Amino acid sequence: MNTTRDIKFESPTFARRIKGMLGVDFYRLFHTPLFYIFLAIAAIIPAMVSAMTMMPDQNGNQITLYSNVWQIIAASKSLYVIEGIADYANMNMVFIFGGIMVSIFIGHDYKSGYVKQLFTTHAKKQDYMISKSLVCAFAMACMCITYLIGGTVGGLLVGYDTDVSVGSLIIAILGKIIMSLGWASLYTFLNVIFRKYFGISVASSFFFGTGILIIGAAAIVESLKIPTSFLNIFLYGASVNANLSSGIGSLLICIVVSVAWAVIYNVAGTRLLNKCDVY
Repeated sequence: MNTTRDIKFESPTFARRIKGMLGVDFYRLFHTPLFYIFLAIAAIIPAMVSAMTMMPDQNGNQITLYSNVWQIIAASKSLYVIEGIADYANMNMVFIFGGIMVSIFIGHDYKSGYVKQLFTTHAKKQDYMISKSLVCAFAMACMCITYLIGGTVGGLLVGYDTDVSVGSLIIAILGKIIMSLGWASLYTFLNVIFRKYFGISVASSFFFGTGILIIGAAAIVESLKIPTSFLNIFLYGASVNANLSSGIGSLLICIVVSVAWAVIYNVAGTRLLNKCDVY
């Protein structure tokens, strides 16, 4: 009597693969001091900036930096050319801190040899891109929360006015948190490109996070009398739409752009990893 049975080995489903990689990446995130250090930085910086009630302008005259608690969270309107430091120093700073954190987090994968071990046993490069993007987006969203806490406490201690449209404030905060996915995907892609050059990967993340690209491009386009609003979509990720005069339309723009960024950069990063030496 033949008792031999055919044994079929099925490859894990996409959901199982992603769940496994997310588990590993979240474990690494929660067990490294880096995550908590950047959470603290995201809280301390806005609190310190809020305390800067006066600052000299270009002529040396003292000007009031802020007058409202919520100005440290978001600008009062959509701005494509920065008019002053108060317009720049808001929750968008998280995208600078977050970019540096992502570079260090992913850079450690290559320095420690984790990537070589991972791709030896786990061939799906797209899973790596998706997992890193989601975990880093979570980390940046957490930084947005600590930024909100630090900035609010700092503004209240200084005694700034608290008048605001609550609905617009909530939309502004949600918009910037949602944009964390797009920014994390961009930074993951940049770090895949510069995976062998840690210093360049950090510098590139800082460069894009500061918004220098859109500021420079907007200044040029504005000088040509061309509307600058279209530059926002793929140069600064619709982040400026999340402001203290935002409506539901602004939130929808942030959602669409963030998802579009995530898809574009994950596809591009996956193709790059499939074609190049990943080590």
